[in-house]
Amino acid sequence: MNQIVYLVPAFGLVGLLYTAWKFNWVSKQDAGNEKMQELAGYIADGAIAFLKAEWKILTYFAIPTAILLAWLGSQEGTPENPIHSSPLIAVAFLIGAVFSATAGYIGMIVATKANVRTAEAARTSLAKALNVSFTGGSVMGMGVAGLAILGLGGLFIAFYQIFAQGQALTSVEMKTAIEVLAGFSLGAESIALFARVGGGIYTKAADVGADLVGKVEAGIPEDDVRNPATIADNVGDNVGDVAGMGADLFGSYVATILATMVLGQEISVTDNYGGFSPVLLPMLIAGVGLLASLVSTFFVRISSETSSVQNALNVGNYTSIAITFVTSYFLVKNILPEYLTLRGTTFTSMDVFYAIIVGLVVGTLMSIITEYYTAMGKRPVDSIVQKSGTGHATNIIGGLAVGMESTVLPILVLAAGIIGSYHFAGIYGVSIAAAGMMATTAMQLAIDAFGPIADNAGGIAEMSQLPSEVRDRTDNLDAVGNTTAATGKGFAIASAALTSLALFAAFVGIAGISHIDIYKADVLAGLFVGGMIPFIFSALCISAVGKAAMEMVNEVRRQFREIPGIMEYKAKPEYEKCVAISTEASIRQMILPGAIALIVPVLVGFTMGPEVLGGLLAGVTVSGVLMGIFQSNAGGAWDNAKKSFEKGVLIDGQTYKKGSEPHKAAVTGDTVGDPFKDTSGPSMNILIKLMSIVSLVIAPYIHVGDNDHASATKMEKAPIVKAMVAKK
Repeated sequence: MNQIVYLVPAFGLVGLLYTAWKFNWVSKQDAGNEKMQELAGYIADGAIAFLKAEWKILTYFAIPTAILLAWLGSQEGTPENPIHSSPLIAVAFLIGAVFSATAGYIGMIVATKANVRTAEAARTSLAKALNVSFTGGSVMGMGVAGLAILGLGGLFIAFYQIFAQGQALTSVEMKTAIEVLAGFSLGAESIALFARVGGGIYTKAADVGADLVGKVEAGIPEDDVRNPATIADNVGDNVGDVAGMGADLFGSYVATILATMVLGQEISVTDNYGGFSPVLLPMLIAGVGLLASLVSTFFVRISSETSSVQNALNVGNYTSIAITFVTSYFLVKNILPEYLTLRGTTFTSMDVFYAIIVGLVVGTLMSIITEYYTAMGKRPVDSIVQKSGTGHATNIIGGLAVGMESTVLPILVLAAGIIGSYHFAGIYGVSIAAAGMMATTAMQLAIDAFGPIADNAGGIAEMSQLPSEVRDRTDNLDAVGNTTAATGKGFAIASAALTSLALFAAFVGIAGISHIDIYKADVLAGLFVGGMIPFIFSALCISAVGKAAMEMVNEVRRQFREIPGIMEYKAKPEYEKCVAISTEASIRQMILPGAIALIVPVLVGFTMGPEVLGGLLAGVTVSGVLMGIFQSNAGGAWDNAKKSFEKGVLIDGQTYKKGSEPHKAAVTGDTVGDPFKDTSGPSMNILIKLMSIVSLVIAPYIHVGDNDHASATKMEKAPIVKAMVAKK
C-alpha cells in the first residue's frame, strides 16, 4: 500500500490543530459582566452534569457490547462459510464510542464558552457577534471532522499492518481488516443515537416547559431570568443541538466513508497505489473536504448591521463545496485507474468524478429546499403565520401540511441522485456520491452549531437585561440559526439515505445473498415491520418529551406559586431543580429507543436470515427518510413562524406582535414542533444508519453460501450456528 495513506490521519491532525487555535481565540474574548458570567456558569455546569450522567449509562452499554463483539470476533465459522473478523473489533468499537463522545464534548465545551462571549460581542456590533458565534461553531466542525478522519485513517493503517500487510486489496486478509474497522463506525453511531435522543429529550422537555408556563401562562419573555426552566432550556441547546449534533455527524461522516471502503475492497485494479485506490479515495476526499471547509471559514464575514447573516454563511458553504469539487477532480484523475469493475458493472475514473458531482449537487439542493421551507419570509412559514390568525388548531394544521409538502422535492432530488450516481459508477457511485456530499461536513457542522450558540447568547442577554439592541442582534443570528439547523438536518438525512443504500449493498455482499425478493411472504413482512420502526421510535421520543415536559411544567408552576417575589425579581428561582428534571428524564427515556435500533436487526438477522433482514432495512430506510424530513422541516417552520411575530406580522390587514392571540397560537405550534425538529426528526438519520451498520457487522455470522440463496431465511444456514452445532 502506498505511503499516501498517511496523509489521511495527517488531515485529521490539521483539523484538530485548527480546533485548538480557534478554541483558544474564543476563550480569550470578553465574557461580559459578572451577572453574564454567573448565568453562563450555570449553563456550563448543567451541561457537564448531563454529559457525566449520560456517559455513566453509556459505559454500562459499551462494555458488555464490546465483550460480545470480542466473542463474536473470535468465532471462525465453517470451512464453507468462514467468518472474517477478530476480537479486535471490540477495540475498534470502544475507540469509535470514545471518539464520538469526545466530538460531542468538544462542541459542548466551546459552545458554553462562546455563548456568553457572543452576547458581549453583540454589545459592539452584529459583525463581531457573528464572528464569535461562527468561530465557536467552526471549532466544533473541525474537531468532529478531525477526530473522524484521524480515527478512521489511523485504525485503517493499524489494521492493515496487523491483518493484511503485503496482501492485495481483494484478499481475505483485507476483508478481515475492513470488517474489524466496521466496529469503529458501530461505536460511533451507537453513542450518536443515545446522545441525540437523550440530548433531544433534555432540551425539548425544558423548552416546552419554559414556553408553556413562562410565555403562555405568565406572559414573560422566552429567556426571562424569572423563569425557573430557562437555565435548563439553555443547557438543552448545548447538550442536544451541539453535543448531540456533534456525535450525530461524527457517526454519519465515519459511516459514509466506511461504506465506500467496504464496496471498494471488492474492486480489483492495477494502479500506482498497490491496488488500494478504491478504498483510499473516500478517505482522501474527506481529508481535502476538511481543508476546503477550513479555508472557507475565513469567508464568513459581514460588514454592517444591515448585512445578511444568511448570505455570509451561504458564501462559506458554497466556497467549501466549490473547493471540494475542484480538488476531487484531481484526486480522482491521479489516484484511480482508467477503468474499474464492481459486481459486473464497469465504469471509468471520470464516471466516479461525475458521481461525486451528483453528491455535491444533491447536498446543495437539499440545503436550498430546506431553507425555503423553514426560512422566515418564505411562503411556507408565512402560510403558518397567516393560519395563526384563526387560532391554535389552524396553526397546527398549517405546520403539518408544510412538513408533509416539504418531503416531495427532497425525495425527488434523492431519487434522481441515486439514479444518476448509479448510472455513472454503479453502487460504488452511490456510495462515493454520499462521500462527496459529506466531504464538507466540517463546514456544515460549523454553520449548524453557530445556531444554538446564538440562541444561548440571546438567552443570556435577556436574563442579564442587556440593552434591547443586543437582543435584536442575537435574535437576528438566532433566526438564521433556526434555518441553518433545519438545513443541517436536511443535509444529514440526505447523506443518511445514500449512505444506508451503500451500507445495504455492502451487507448484501458480505451476507452472501444476491437479491431481496419481496414476493416472499417473510421478506415482505420484514419490509412492513421496517417501515413501522421509525413510527414507534418517533412515538417513544415524542412521548418522552411530553412526560418530561409535564414534570417541568408542574415544577415551574410550583415555584411561581410557592416562592414569593420571583415575579418582582426579589427571589431567585431554583434553577437546579429544573435542570435535574431534564437530566433524569432524558437519561431514563433514551434507553428504549436506542435499544430498538440495536436489537431489532440482531433478532431478525439471526432468527429470519439475511434476506428478511434486507427487507427490514429497506423499510426502515424509506420510512425513516420521509419521517426525518417531515418532522425536521415542520418543526423548523413552526419555530420561525413564532419568531416572525417578534418584529410584527400583518394578518388580514392588522399587525400582530408578541403577546397577541395569534402569537400565542404560534407558540403552541412551536411547542408541538420542538420534539419534531430536535428529538425524533434528527434521530431518524442515525436510526437508519445504525441499523444498517449493525446488520453489516453481523453479516458474516448470518452469511449464506452460494447454494443457499433459495432458502436464505433458514436459521441453520448461518455459519456461526453451523460451527456451534459442529462443536457439540
